[in-house]
Amino acid sequence: MKLKPITIVNAKYSKYSQNTAQQIFLLKALKVTNDPKKLAQMIGVKKVADVYRTLDKMVLRKEFHKALYDSGIDFGYIVNGLKIEAATAEKSADRIKVYQTLLKSLGMDKYDDVGDGGSQWEDTLVKKMEQDKKDKLENKDKPKEISSGVEEYEVVMPEVPESVRARQKEEGDIGKSIYG
Repeated sequence: MKLKPITIVNAKYSKYSQNTAQQIFLLKALKVTNDPKKLAQMIGVKKVADVYRTLDKMVLRKEFHKALYDSGIDFGYIVNGLKIEAATAEKSADRIKVYQTLLKSLGMDKYDDVGDGGSQWEDTLVKKMEQDKKDKLENKDKPKEISSGVEEYEVVMPEVPESVRARQKEEGDIGKSIYG
């Protein structure tokens, strides 16, 4: 059997396009069996070579994501870059594009009229802002508490029985005699 090299191309002319659904099915199928022929049936491919090709793509993706993370590129890095660009962009068009990217990442890029009784993300955002204003007004006169988020409690140590103390002393003496 002559296997062809892996190519990942998102185009119509490519025989081996990105097969994310098959990769997900393959991960689930691997929990059941390791037989390549059964895996091919389970993920819906005709050849066993396609199973191996899918596994290779998954390994490449994993290595690529690890390389990105090792280089310091993660979601925090990307969001921080967007934040800096939004704050320091010279052109307002660039700022708008950054804000559009952020809104799209939050799923708030499209406006669909849901009709009567429906709720849009704008309504949710307005309600949240109003609730925040109410909370600030209510807590304005209250002193601010600084909390570490850890609940404090008192630990009551139980009384150690005399027999346990004697055994601990004996073990300590043995340890001293061994290690000098």
